[in-house]
Amino acid sequence: MTEREHDWAALGIDVTRPSIARAYDYALGGKDNYAPDRGFIDQLNQVLPEVTRLARDNRAALRRGVRHMAETGIRQFLDLGSGLPTVENTHQVAQAVAPESAVVYVDNDPIVLAHGRALLAENERTTVVTADLREPAAVLAHPEVNRHLDLTRPVGVMLVGVLNHLHDQEDPRGIVRAYMDAVPSGSLLFMTTFVDVDPASEELEKAFLGMLGTGRFRSFEETLTWLEGLEILEPGLVHIPEWRPDGPVGLPLGTIGRLGAAALARKP
Repeated sequence: MTEREHDWAALGIDVTRPSIARAYDYALGGKDNYAPDRGFIDQLNQVLPEVTRLARDNRAALRRGVRHMAETGIRQFLDLGSGLPTVENTHQVAQAVAPESAVVYVDNDPIVLAHGRALLAENERTTVVTADLREPAAVLAHPEVNRHLDLTRPVGVMLVGVLNHLHDQEDPRGIVRAYMDAVPSGSLLFMTTFVDVDPASEELEKAFLGMLGTGRFRSFEETLTWLEGLEILEPGLVHIPEWRPDGPVGLPLGTIGRLGAAALARKP
């Protein structure tokens, strides 16, 4: 174990097993990852070559989603299961549109807080909270969440690439509802998740569950139930590359382009 890994171990951070945040960082070309994280992604690439494009598509959708929410007037964002800071983070995209935008990142991996604090030290309208999105009441009661966000005003709630890491018994639908019940009318939810629309999704799900313990590919029909009671905005729940693209989308999408879906929904 390197000196840096010893330092992380002292903080209770296990770098001997892959983590969602660090594996995603590696898939995006980041440097805040370790051999187990890289090995996990490399094994996924053996199941489906170039699977890292799914991570890049997901990140590009985050940028488009945040930009749209900011352009429509959202000035505070709750980014749940945010992962490690990389390029064009939520606060950078939102504050490029409206500098007064406030952002709270929430992740249960303590390494996210360690890296996030350094990145955000000079941004007083942005903070990182170590908490588990599966516990909405605790997240919503957190002092840092309430110091940065006014939950009586519309909030952009973000669940980008995280609901697919919840098992059925963890009730992703109930978690979405708990957060959206806590924010006022006019709030927006931006969501991306894995979808089961291609035979490759079965093999990828086996690989995710076998190596990481999470990673579910669900049907469009089941995913839509998570948005019940909300107004799903155009273009609806669609494959990630098709969600409000910045330019022409190459068709057909191919296997990787079909494995994720995105949606934006408004609380009436």
